Amino acid sequence: RSAEKPLVVDLDGTLMRGDVFSEAILRFLVAAPWKIFSLLGWFMKGRAHAKMRLAEAAPFDPSDLPYNAELIAWLESEKARGRKIVLATAADRKAAQAVAEHVGLFDAVFASDGKVNLKSRAKAEALAQAYPQGFVYAGNEAADLKVWAVAERAVIVNAPKSLARIAENTFEVERSFAPAANPLRAFIKAIRPQQWAKNALVFLPMLAGQGWLDFAAWQSAFIAFWALSFTASSVYLVNDAADIDADRRHPRKHRRPFASGALNPLIGVAASFLLLVVGVSLAYLAGALPYILAYLVTTTLYTFWLKRVVLVDVFVLAGLYTLRVVLGGVATGYIASGWLLAFSCFFFLSLALVKRAAEVDALASKGGGALNRRGYLHSDGPILKAMGMASGFVSGLVLALYLQEPTNAQNYGEPFILWVVPATIVFWLCRVWLKTERGEMHDDPLVYAFRDKASWLIGAIAAVSFAAAALLPADTLQW
Repeated sequence: RSAEKPLVVDLDGTLMRGDVFSEAILRFLVAAPWKIFSLLGWFMKGRAHAKMRLAEAAPFDPSDLPYNAELIAWLESEKARGRKIVLATAADRKAAQAVAEHVGLFDAVFASDGKVNLKSRAKAEALAQAYPQGFVYAGNEAADLKVWAVAERAVIVNAPKSLARIAENTFEVERSFAPAANPLRAFIKAIRPQQWAKNALVFLPMLAGQGWLDFAAWQSAFIAFWALSFTASSVYLVNDAADIDADRRHPRKHRRPFASGALNPLIGVAASFLLLVVGVSLAYLAGALPYILAYLVTTTLYTFWLKRVVLVDVFVLAGLYTLRVVLGGVATGYIASGWLLAFSCFFFLSLALVKRAAEVDALASKGGGALNRRGYLHSDGPILKAMGMASGFVSGLVLALYLQEPTNAQNYGEPFILWVVPATIVFWLCRVWLKTERGEMHDDPLVYAFRDKASWLIGAIAAVSFAAAALLPADTLQW
């Protein structure tokens, strides 16, 4: 019976949601980017040779891969019925064998061997020769059409709708497994549009400078906002591609598109280049190109090096927040004052420490150890919180000192109302740190604020107070 025919399963995109070869390329280049010419030399000797060399140079832990749990459950049931289960993949034999040993279901393994790239027609010929009595093949991509053509039945796994339709109309299908993720949704998630909220800081110098009715400034601020957003998304894609192994071991980050296998990291890197071109072009229009380039260089250094250096990472994050403020001032013509920059440095250092303290506490709750690729220990929580709260209070003190300056008070009709602003900011920071201590802070604090109703209320009180202090005529309130 056909149900008793050997069940041959592809690896990339089928058994696992991801691509071993693409990830090996990134893993190799992240570890040693200067070896790109060696990689090109391997490709010149053939794809199979490149796969073999990458399998040796960039090994992986098969237990970290995002396996297709639904498919594996079915394979286990078929194995229990006595059916022969075979792994056939274009990945190198070393990688395929590691996966097969980890999964523990396969009776045989077919893979590329450094000379033959076992894909499409080559795979079809190898399987037809090995199983002349017939076999059933589980695959997911157009290259598998050649294999399905010589198989007795097809199993469609995680295939695009168009390909699934062709396979269903052409071959006898034993079973289908629907895609787990929409590629477009995965891409949108990968560029992290929710993080663009942080780029609203480019409006701060203009608003603080009371340029509320300056249309040209608003226009420049919006261009700067999108320049930062596209550039930031470009960096996010590269960051997630570089961090794919670490993210898979993270309690929350394993759901990111690259780590979960919902999006090919090489596609992400290509899209990153396009987003960067758009971001840099917009920055040129806004007159803030040097600052976007500084942002790009700093975030790139952060991605590949600085985020692994204890404390340096949080200072860099605080600096990147402050750089957004500086960029906004340059773009709009409302240059950020020394007071605003001093406040920004301490305020954003506090928020950067919130993020690390939350991660360290989460690590401690799971039994301790060191924060993966960060250098922090589970015991660092108390000192990080102390530094973060102290920095937050200093930011409030900077605002209070600003209000004490007579020359600054002259810019407002009712400067006394401005005292509400540092009060609300300190209150909000205290609330954020309380949430962190309770283990309720799981996002970037600014992203959290944009989702939090209480934060919106606190922000509205601060904004109304600032506007009232600026717009009310002097001595409107008789104290």
